[in-house]
Amino acid sequence: MEWRFVLAVLCLVSAQPAASQHQRTALYPSGFRIKRGTYSLVNPTFQRSMAEVNLLFEVLLAGLQIEGGDERSVLIPDEELASLRSIQRLEVVCEDVLPKRLSEIRRLTAKLARRRAPLSGQDFERTVLTMVYTLQVLASISAAHQKDVWMDALLQLFRAVQKDLA
Repeated sequence: MEWRFVLAVLCLVSAQPAASQHQRTALYPSGFRIKRGTYSLVNPTFQRSMAEVNLLFEVLLAGLQIEGGDERSVLIPDEELASLRSIQRLEVVCEDVLPKRLSEIRRLTAKLARRRAPLSGQDFERTVLTMVYTLQVLASISAAHQKDVWMDALLQLFRAVQKDLA
C-alpha cells in the first residue's frame, strides 16, 4: 500500500508544467504506433488536467494492475473507476505504450540516464507507470537472479524520476 502512495504522489508532482524540449529520439516510441488506429490516441497521455491527476491517484490507490500479456492487460478492481470513459486513455497508455519486456525497460533506463533535459509531462507519467508495472512484476518473481535484474531496472527508473524532480 505504501508504494501506491509514493507513486500517487509522483503522479501529482507530474502535474507541474515541465520545461518544453525537443528530443531527437522519443523515450516511448510506441506512443506513436498505437494499435487502435484512432487519430486522437496517437501519442496518448492520461493526465491533461488536475482532475485527471486526482483520478490517476484514485486508480493507483484502488490497486491498478498492469499485466504483461497481449490480452486486456489493465485491471482496476474498483468497477466504478474502471467504467469511467477517461480511463480508456489510461488503458491505451498501459497496454500499448509502456514497455513490458525487461530489454525494453533497460533500453528506456539507459536513455533516461543519458538525458539532460527535464522529462515532459507525458514522459514523466509513462515513467511512473512503468515503475508501477516493474514493481508488480518484481512482486511476482521468485527466482533470485530475475529478482535482482528487475530490481536494478526499478532502481534505475526511480533514479530517473528522482533526478527529474531535483
